[in-house]
Amino acid sequence: MSETYPDTHHDPYSNTTFGFWLFLITDFMLFATIFAAYAVLHKSTFGGPSAKELLNIYDAFWQTLVLLAAGFTSGMAGAFVHRKNKMWALIFFGLTFVLGAIFMWIEFVDFHELISAGHSWKTNAFLSAFFSLVGTHGVHILFALLWTIVLIIPVFKQGITPVSLKRLTCLRMFWQFCYIIWIFIFSIVYLMGGI
Repeated sequence: MSETYPDTHHDPYSNTTFGFWLFLITDFMLFATIFAAYAVLHKSTFGGPSAKELLNIYDAFWQTLVLLAAGFTSGMAGAFVHRKNKMWALIFFGLTFVLGAIFMWIEFVDFHELISAGHSWKTNAFLSAFFSLVGTHGVHILFALLWTIVLIIPVFKQGITPVSLKRLTCLRMFWQFCYIIWIFIFSIVYLMGGI
C-alpha cells in the first residue's frame, strides 16, 4: 500500500531560485579568486604609492553607506513584490536604482582621479589587482542597474505577474549579493589598506 504525499517544499519558483543561488555561488568564487590575487599583490607597489597613500577612504565610506541603503531598499522592494504591492515595489526599486547610480558616480570619480594622476591598472601589480577587484564589482553594479530598468518597466505596465515575481526575487538577491561583496571590499581594500 503506497501513499503519495504532496511535495510541500516545492514551489513554482524553487528551480529558478536554486539556479540563481548556484549562479551567485559561482560569482562568489570569481570574487574569491580576485580577492586572493589582491591579497598576494596588494603590497607589490614597486616603489610607487601604497593603498594608504592613494585610496580615498571617505568616498569608500560614503559608497558603503549608499550601497547598504540600496541593499535595504532592494529588500523592501522584495517584500512589497511578494505582497504584490506594485506601487511600493516600484518606489523601492526606483530608490535602489538611484542609490546604485550614486554609488557608481562616486566610483567613477575616484577611478578618474586615480587615472588622471597617472595611477592606472598598468602602473603596478597593486593597482592592477585593485582595479580588477573594484572594477569587477562596479560591472556587477552596472549590470544590476540595467537589470533593474529592464524588470521594472514591465511591472509598471502589467503589474506583478508570476513571471515578474520570480525575476524580481532574483534581482533582489543580486543587489544583496553586490552589497555583501562591497562590505568585503571596503573592509579588506580600504580599511586594511589604510593601516
